[in-house]
Amino acid sequence: MTGNRTHRAPITIATVAALTALTALTGCSDDDDTPSSVASKAASIASQATEVFASATAEAGKKFDDVKNGVDVKDDVTLGTPRTGSDGRTTVEVTVKNTADAQKSFLVQVNFKDGGGDLADAVAVTVSDVPAGGSKKATARSNRDLSGTVKTEVARAVRY
Repeated sequence: MTGNRTHRAPITIATVAALTALTALTGCSDDDDTPSSVASKAASIASQATEVFASATAEAGKKFDDVKNGVDVKDDVTLGTPRTGSDGRTTVEVTVKNTADAQKSFLVQVNFKDGGGDLADAVAVTVSDVPAGGSKKATARSNRDLSGTVKTEVARAVRY
């Protein structure tokens, strides 16, 4: 079920953005704002929000498409506590454990979620040359500013 929620999150966020924009725009005193122009502006804002979230997820997905013969190792990845820096970007430490008997690399998709659990951003992190039986750390950094409570999750991970 979590996967379905992730796909609906951009729509939910876009709807909230559209309603917020609609509320803000209807409060304006500009005489040129008709109900249809306000609705059009709100739809435009919602469309832009959806495109941003879809773009982040698609970009992470493209990297996974390039991995050949990857093994699902989501359970071999742990995340630290997310931290938002002064630049507004959120980072989280990613630790991978290589349970294979040879050196491997990992590709990990980290989803950043807002306090309500909706997708706010997604990034793919490569952790290269992890020794057999060893662990290695990397940092996932959001593509954009995130505010409020930010939670992270490993959406998927492959070892190759």
